[in-house]
Amino acid sequence: MTSQQRWTLRTDHSSYTVRLSKDGPWAELEAWGPHGVEEGPSALDWSHRTHFITPADAAPAEYLPHGLRPFAGADLVAARPGSERGVWWTFEGAQQETHTLRLTFTDDVLGLRTTLCYATVPGTDVLHRWTELTCTGEEELRLERLDSAAVNVPVTTAARLTYLTGQWSQEFQRTQLDLARGTFTIGSSQGVAGHAYAPWLAVQDRQAPEQAPGPTYGVALEWPGNWHITAEAQPGGALRVRAGRVPHEGAVHLAPGETLTTPRLACAFSPDGLDGLTRVWHRYERHLSGNRLRRRRKVLYNSWEATGFDVDAANQLELAKAALDIGAELFVVDDGWFTGRADDTGGLGDWYPDPAAFPQGFDRFVDDIRALGLDFGLWVEPEAVSPTSRLYAEHPDWVYRIDHRPARLVRNQLLLDLGRADVQDFVIATLDRLLTDHAVSYLKWDMNRPPTERGRPGAGPAERLDLDAGHVAGYLRVLDHLRTTHPDVTVEGCAGGGGRIDHATLARTDVVWPSDNTAPLDRLRIQFGFLHAHAPHVMSSWVTDAPGVFDPRPRSLAFRFVTALCGVLGIGADLRAWEPEQRAEAARWITRYKEVRDVIHHGEAHLLGTPEDPTCGVQYDAPDGHRTVVAAFSTGRLDGAPLVPGRAARLRLRGLDPAARYHDAASGTTYAGAHLLHYGLPFAWSAGDDADLVVLTRH
Repeated sequence: MTSQQRWTLRTDHSSYTVRLSKDGPWAELEAWGPHGVEEGPSALDWSHRTHFITPADAAPAEYLPHGLRPFAGADLVAARPGSERGVWWTFEGAQQETHTLRLTFTDDVLGLRTTLCYATVPGTDVLHRWTELTCTGEEELRLERLDSAAVNVPVTTAARLTYLTGQWSQEFQRTQLDLARGTFTIGSSQGVAGHAYAPWLAVQDRQAPEQAPGPTYGVALEWPGNWHITAEAQPGGALRVRAGRVPHEGAVHLAPGETLTTPRLACAFSPDGLDGLTRVWHRYERHLSGNRLRRRRKVLYNSWEATGFDVDAANQLELAKAALDIGAELFVVDDGWFTGRADDTGGLGDWYPDPAAFPQGFDRFVDDIRALGLDFGLWVEPEAVSPTSRLYAEHPDWVYRIDHRPARLVRNQLLLDLGRADVQDFVIATLDRLLTDHAVSYLKWDMNRPPTERGRPGAGPAERLDLDAGHVAGYLRVLDHLRTTHPDVTVEGCAGGGGRIDHATLARTDVVWPSDNTAPLDRLRIQFGFLHAHAPHVMSSWVTDAPGVFDPRPRSLAFRFVTALCGVLGIGADLRAWEPEQRAEAARWITRYKEVRDVIHHGEAHLLGTPEDPTCGVQYDAPDGHRTVVAAFSTGRLDGAPLVPGRAARLRLRGLDPAARYHDAASGTTYAGAHLLHYGLPFAWSAGDDADLVVLTRH
């Protein structure tokens, strides 16, 4: 009877069908795709010829332990201390409701109950998967691998993997790899998602056209700690993707009666290629924002690039007045506002305004900012501490350190052990004080120092402590407290740029900072990759005067503004050095942004081309279809016009009604939808005209 058990979960437009295998005690993926895909023979069926491997190694298994799956890569490795590794479980039962499924397997000899958990996310095409591991015996268990889930994707000759790579100041670079056979792994051991890779992967068949619709699958791990995503091209012609957290200490110990819940893996499907998968993730992140999606993302001015650590009331107020004049709605004082912070060697941990910088009092300064009509925000780095701080002198045991070993400085600072309840309480009390004592409505949470020597003085071997998970739990506890206790405060997530961006963070913050690099062409590439995985309403982006780091070609102020308004617009330049003409142009762009930000933040986005093309852009369609906003960029050489014949560059739009008419009030031009879909929207680029924002109204 059990061999006939089969379960289907449905999202808005997709189905995910799991069955109990006929060949052993495990669950297999039968079908994943559009509604109805489960009606017919499974595309993941294998021949049942398993020379030199076991049936479990060849199966499209949802989750299998070492023991049952000895060769092809296990998702779970467990043992009792002093015993051999391996789990040999039996199927215990299933529980299914409308949006959820739980499949339970038990190994009574080892003393382990494993429950595979599934839940669809209403209003999206995302399915959550995670695993619950319970020690049912009288001895503790050692878990050496504890992945969240595995997913199987049928491909023909090879899989095309799309992932996001980089380094500090060059995050979210869209990268592709064809994987015919072998293993591919990305991840982080830095205690955060990291700058090198994002915890996100898309899978297509290599034969799928690059820019055309086609079945596309995606996964994203909800975990702001150490992680991995591993893709294995199977001999039978499928791709199996495993993902999960990676304990810093190499293993986790599970006490009798204790249950460990792995991070959720979000699984997404679109029949419309990478462009369609992008919109699936955007809808999902709008769901994560909940009611906070409706709050307006205000135009921000941040003072860091203008003053650095040289913060005082006079220069900040001067900048605030200049920001107000061009249309800013929010003023954020970055690093340097607190006692002992003349440079990056001191101050962290002692979060009190510097009386020398604010001689009439900090509250008087904040009142002066707010009297202008601006909201007020502060930068903090709650997890960091300077060795010269009073906090460190009073609590040297609060930092990560290995007993009898020196503590290494990174960026002249140490990292607090946020897994400790007393450290969490200190951070919460500090933020409560700042947000209660002062009229602060915006908090930028930065994190610039990854953990190195991960030990807890006096607590015994780190191998017994699961410090990575403890830090994550503490971080999320503080963010949850901010959400609950200070619901009107907008929270920005940052980690030296885009070092900690994942769905757990995005569910608890309002915006995130993708990169410290704000140079125009560099930033365009960063945002192009970012928007594949994340929604415009969470993407904070500034206009600055920063020169190019990786692509130094100059671009206009218009280019910088059009790039920044593709998400949540901010200004970071020293406005005191701008000419009146520049300020006037900035004011015009900010006015235009305010007119269309609801479409950008709530609409459906299409990525048009790539920054490697001479012309690329982003199209945003309002939820009601009445307005379409196109941000367009010139990234290549000009065509030589008017000295030689040349045609306008064009961007083919997507998703419009071919029978409708679309009017551009700025140019007075009306287009048929068919024209915009077939020929595209024209742009006449020149050296001084290298970006544009077009608003089309449907008639």
